[in-house]
Amino acid sequence: MSGAVPSGFLALPSVDAGLAREVQDSLDQVEKVLREAVAASDPILTEAATHLVSAGGKRFRATLVLLASHFGDPTAPDLIRAAAVVELTHVATLYHDDVMDEAELRRGEPSANQIWGNTVAILAGDYVFARASEMLADLGTEAVRMQARTFGRLVQGQILETSGPRDGTDPLTHYTNVIADKTASLIAASAEFGATFGKAEPEAIDTITRACDALGMAFQLSDDILDVSSDTAESGKVPGTDLREGVLTLPMFYALRSTDPADERLRGLLGRPLDDDETAEALRLLRAHPAMEQARASTGEWADKARSELASLPVGRARTAFEALCDYVVERTG
Repeated sequence: MSGAVPSGFLALPSVDAGLAREVQDSLDQVEKVLREAVAASDPILTEAATHLVSAGGKRFRATLVLLASHFGDPTAPDLIRAAAVVELTHVATLYHDDVMDEAELRRGEPSANQIWGNTVAILAGDYVFARASEMLADLGTEAVRMQARTFGRLVQGQILETSGPRDGTDPLTHYTNVIADKTASLIAASAEFGATFGKAEPEAIDTITRACDALGMAFQLSDDILDVSSDTAESGKVPGTDLREGVLTLPMFYALRSTDPADERLRGLLGRPLDDDETAEALRLLRAHPAMEQARASTGEWADKARSELASLPVGRARTAFEALCDYVVERTG
C-alpha cells in the first residue's frame, strides 16, 4: 500500500473514496510491473522503451481494467498483469503513432522519435508490444485472442486514417470509423479484460464492454477538441497539431459545413498542411467558432450512450465511478 493520492477522475467527489484508494493501490502495482517489463539488456533499448512509461500519463486504460473488475472479484490474481498488458499495448502504439505523425512532444516530453530517430522509436514500440505479448501468454489463450482481435482493429484504424476515405465515402463517417477502431477498441477491451479476469457475469462483461466502446468514442472526440482548445501546459502536447498537418477532426468537419461568408478564410485553412502563422490563425478562428460547441455536444452524446449502457449494471460504487468517468471525459481539459 503506497498511500498515493488518487488523481484524475478517481479524485472526483462522486467517486467512492474507498474504491478510489483500492484502484489507486492496484495502479501502483501495475506501475511497478510496467517498469520491470520494459527493462532490457541493451541500455539504449532500455532507455528508449522506458521513455514513455517513465513519462507517466493517466494510465486511463489500466484504470478501466481495474475498475471494471469491481463488477466481479477485484482481488482476482491476474488483474494486475491484465492491466499492465493493456497499458503496454497502448504505449507500444504511441511510439508508432508519433513516428507517423512526426510528433515533437508526448506527455509533455520530447517524443522518442525526436530523441532517437524513427528507427529506434519503431523498434522500441515493437519491443514494448513483445513484452506485452509475453505477459499475455501467461493469462491464457482467451486473453491472447481478445488482445489479437483488438490489435487487429488498432492496425485497421491506423490504415484507414492513413489511406483516407474512399471515393463515395462520407469523410465524417470515415473519421468516426477511424476513431472506433484506433481508440475505442482498446478502451472497450480494457473494460472487457477487467470484467473477464474479475470473473464478472457474462452479461455484465458484455454491458461494460459496450459502455466503454461508447466511452472510447467520447474520449477521442474530447482529445480532438483539446487539440484545438487547450495549451501545452494542460495537454502536454503542442496545440493545433491536427490543423498543422491538415488532419480533419470533428470541430473542423462542422466548421466546413458552414455557408457563412465570414467563415471563408477558416474553411480555406482546413484540410491542408499549414505553416506556423497559418496554424495560429486557424486556432484563433476555430476556437471562436460555433463548431466547437457542436463538437462538444456530439462528445456528450457518446458519453450519454455509455451512461445508458451503464444503467443496466448493478447499482453500486463501481457503476457510480463509471458514470463519473463519463462526465470526466467530456469535461476534461488535459
